[in-house]
Amino acid sequence: MAFGVDKRELAEWKRQIDKGNIAFLTHYWLDDRFPHCRTVTKAGCRDLDKLACWGEAHGLQKEWIDRRKDGYSHFDLLGDRQKEILEKEGLHSHIKKFRL
Repeated sequence: MAFGVDKRELAEWKRQIDKGNIAFLTHYWLDDRFPHCRTVTKAGCRDLDKLACWGEAHGLQKEWIDRRKDGYSHFDLLGDRQKEILEKEGLHSHIKKFRL
């Protein structure tokens, strides 16, 4: 279950993806499979090769991409790796907003 994101933020994430950029969307999240995680960051891009290369630079395997038919394919970033990647990407506002 996702919450803590508004329509404007979601629309901007999709707009950036549609432009071919790597885009980030962080929100609160509950999933019984990951009881230690309370947030997730979706790092997405319409260009799957670009997304795979970006992921590889952060130690992510291309097989981990959530491939979506709607064009909003993304990596789900969780836990320590989530914070580490947000720091490397300079997304301190995500870290602060969600108290990571």
